[in-house]
Amino acid sequence: MARLTKTGAAAAALPRTSSRPLPVAAKAVGKVLPELNGKLTGMAFRVPTPNVSVVDLTVRLEKAATYEQIKAAVKAAAEGEMKGVLGYTEDDVVSTDFNGEVCTSVFDAKAGIALNDNFVKLVSWYDNETGYSNKVLDLIAHISK
Repeated sequence: MARLTKTGAAAAALPRTSSRPLPVAAKAVGKVLPELNGKLTGMAFRVPTPNVSVVDLTVRLEKAATYEQIKAAVKAAAEGEMKGVLGYTEDDVVSTDFNGEVCTSVFDAKAGIALNDNFVKLVSWYDNETGYSNKVLDLIAHISK
């Protein structure tokens, strides 16, 4: 069995076996969106990046949709009712591009793929600190009205 050296550990992606953060998040989605209860699971990886994480979501669709249709729907939401919460990019990006991102999540249109019209992989980036903090500020502003 290979062992991580001090320098190797700093560059390694490590599976996380505790219930934080993704498995808890997957369960919480079922509480907020009951139609998804029990249909989500996940695994988190500890990756040596400052603040930024990525969601790699593999989805089996009940109703067929092309990847272009999915991108168009996400882009419309990001520019419409989800503006400021959901972002959208078609740029070539890396994790550090999202450090300080105020949106809760930014859909990476170039990173996703479709195996077919019923099975897709979607990728979305987020800054766990800044994005969350901005939503807390939004909540405070909403409550104070």
